[in-house]
Order: sequence, then structure tokens, then C-alpha cells
Amino acid sequence: MGDWVAFWDSQHSLYVSARHRDAHYRTIAEDIAAYIPSSSAVVLDYGCGEALHADRIAAAARKLILVEAAPNVRAGLAARFKDHPTIEVLSPQDARGLADRSVDLAVVNSVTQYLTSSELGALLVLIRRLLTPGGLLVIGDAVPPHTSLLTDTWALLNFAAANGFLAAALGGLLRTALSDYRRLRSRLGLSRYSEAEMIRKLEQIGFLAARAETNIGHNQTRMTFVARPR
Repeated sequence: MGDWVAFWDSQHSLYVSARHRDAHYRTIAEDIAAYIPSSSAVVLDYGCGEALHADRIAAAARKLILVEAAPNVRAGLAARFKDHPTIEVLSPQDARGLADRSVDLAVVNSVTQYLTSSELGALLVLIRRLLTPGGLLVIGDAVPPHTSLLTDTWALLNFAAANGFLAAALGGLLRTALSDYRRLRSRLGLSRYSEAEMIRKLEQIGFLAARAETNIGHNQTRMTFVARPR
């Protein structure tokens, strides 16, 4: 995962404009907030990225824990939310020190594609330990085997048209084609799972799992899964 962490920690151009970045994180925050079971819930967002609208999630919960591996991104989160009373920012190493059964909702969105199978397995074991007996795990934006960069491009253009940054998206596609993201994706690939494979992996760790009707975020060719400890 190290190369991907370094990419997300860099000044990359994957977001084609400020409006794109804002719409991206706003959509994700709204989708995550819809899973929060009650205002007393403790929510863990693992691999949260810049989480520009994390306050929307925190407003619906008792506590929000943001976990991010990229050091610069994590420092930005800590600075942005340092005065927020219910948001805590942790590294993945810090997250391993959280108390057993202390999390009501754990979200892992747009992360599985950057992990090896063994890395994902270790993360699921950790989350299984952290979740309360009635807790919920939501894995979002999992990449199925049949999708391609072209599929992702079409989803982005539709999202751009709906959110007023289509011209910027068209220009940004050329930058993406020449970017480190394209080279990393070509060299490392993305971890992909069929619906059956992801459910089987979750069940092996001790979850009861199913695919959700809609994916978190704008790309509905990808998949979201919901799982509870068995």
C-alpha cells in the first residue's frame, strides 16, 4: 500500500477542480451519515482521505474517529478539526489501540482496491474486534472485476455534469492520463472482488454480509457491502 499512500499524500491532480473535490467529499459524507444508527453512535471512518465534510457525519453521531494513513493528509485533518469537540484524527497505528467493542459503525470507503488480500484481511480482523456486538461495517466503492478506467471516466463525467464542473473534468482527464495515478494503476493495478468473493472474505472473518443496493459516492458501477459481526 505504500506507493498508494505516497500518491494520496502528494499534490496530485485527481480532483479536477475545487468544486469536484467538494462535491466528492460532500456526497460521501451524506452517504455515510445515512448509515449512522443513532445520535449516540461512535463512528469510525477508516481511510477517510481529506474528509472535507466530516462535520456532517459528526453532527449525526456522538463521536467520529477519522483514520488516515497519509501523513500530510492526516496533519491537515488534525488542523481542520482541532477545535471540533467530537472528531478525533488517528493514524492506522493509533487505531489498533482503540478499545474492543467501542465502535458502532465502521466505514471503509474507497480503500479495498489499494490493499492486498492479506492487508484487507488484517483490517477486517481489526474492525471485527472494534465493533460492538450489534455494530455495522460498511465497505464502500469496492471495485468489481469487470470495471475499467473507461468505466470510471464515464461515471466521473456524469457526476461532473450533475455538479457543474464538466468543462473542468474534460480538461482534467488529460492531466490524469499523464499523472502518477495512471502510472501507478497500470503498474500496481487495483484489487478487485466479485460480489461473491467479498461476501466470502467477510464471512471468513466472522461477519454476516450482503451487498447494499447502492454504492457510496458517485460511481454506481462499484459496490458497497454491509456486514455485522456473527
